[in-house]
Amino acid sequence: MRLADRQRELDAALLSFRDLWHPQPFREIRPSWCELWPALLDELLSLPEADVQRLNDDSAAALALLARHIPAVADIGPLAMLPARPEGILPSRRTNWAWEIPGRKQRQIEAFAAVARGSGQPVLDWCGGKGHLGRLLALAWEAPVHTLEIDAGLCVAGTDLAVRAKVNQKFVVADALRVADWPRATQHAVALHACGDLHRHLITGGVEKGVSRFDVAPCCYYRGVAETYQPLSTGLQLVLSRDDTRLAVTETVTSAPRETRQRDRAIAWKLGFDAYRRVVSGNTYRSFKSVPDVWLRAEFADFLVRMSGREGLPSPKSGAAAEFEQQGWQRRDEMMRLSIVRHGFRRALEVWLALDLSCYLESRGYVVELGSFCERKLTPRNLLISAWLA
Repeated sequence: MRLADRQRELDAALLSFRDLWHPQPFREIRPSWCELWPALLDELLSLPEADVQRLNDDSAAALALLARHIPAVADIGPLAMLPARPEGILPSRRTNWAWEIPGRKQRQIEAFAAVARGSGQPVLDWCGGKGHLGRLLALAWEAPVHTLEIDAGLCVAGTDLAVRAKVNQKFVVADALRVADWPRATQHAVALHACGDLHRHLITGGVEKGVSRFDVAPCCYYRGVAETYQPLSTGLQLVLSRDDTRLAVTETVTSAPRETRQRDRAIAWKLGFDAYRRVVSGNTYRSFKSVPDVWLRAEFADFLVRMSGREGLPSPKSGAAAEFEQQGWQRRDEMMRLSIVRHGFRRALEVWLALDLSCYLESRGYVVELGSFCERKLTPRNLLISAWLA
């Protein structure tokens, strides 16, 4: 399917099901779809905890559950399913390039480099940190590399690693959102998980400068979005809020049991406070500032007092904390089950965002390929946009 056709069909499909994925059960106790699909609600509320965790982490499985109740939802699946990009064989390279890289990150870099194709042009490694990706590409493609990074300390460390690896890699200390002379014409620009405005700025600035080729794996599309996402391509009907773009990247591949317990307690306590606030100030959700981690390490009663004081609410009565903590855990259990509905559309929203970038590049004269460069278990942000001037 042509990228433009996939974009048009996915845009229309997501718009038609917006009432399913846009509401946030953390904020809305019962989204409006609960009344429209009571059988779906009953099934979700009866799910055992193991299934809840699995479905919240697996968009395809969540979408399949939804399709049993709303058959038309099944049309979303094929539109959000992109092909795996063919993996090449990296040219012979030394194995001593991967110093100071965690194992999972190293495998992500190697997967990216195996799918991207060298163009014979100088490489720009955008927001490259210590330049691990650029260092591998300098070895594999035997090309000069410039790594652009805002953190001077990382640039110093990366320069030492480049010298150690004996590669032609130089570092540029610069703010990617403000730099004027990068990227440059005829460069091959690469970016592995440059967040939000960073990858958008690379693409728009690179197009204007005449960059010959892009290989970009986007990440954290919501960063830099004020209230609504501003598409680069044209003809789209769907309007995404910042929270909608955040939904596209909410899942995790693995979490340690301790991290899961901490996350669940944080959700339950915040919902317990929300229950208290609704009682004393009205039955509507209001957002609140981020919660200091140290507040979540004490007792819930202390947490409730601190949150009430910060939000300008009266202090809870003695003994009230236990009731609201219980309500918080009940709300957490229900929220996790209702959230399966919106999480079923998570991958489709991410593909919509990647198609926006891809179709923009096509409109500016580039040939574009979009697909996955690795398995989701290695990183859920596994989409790679490759584009070159026709």
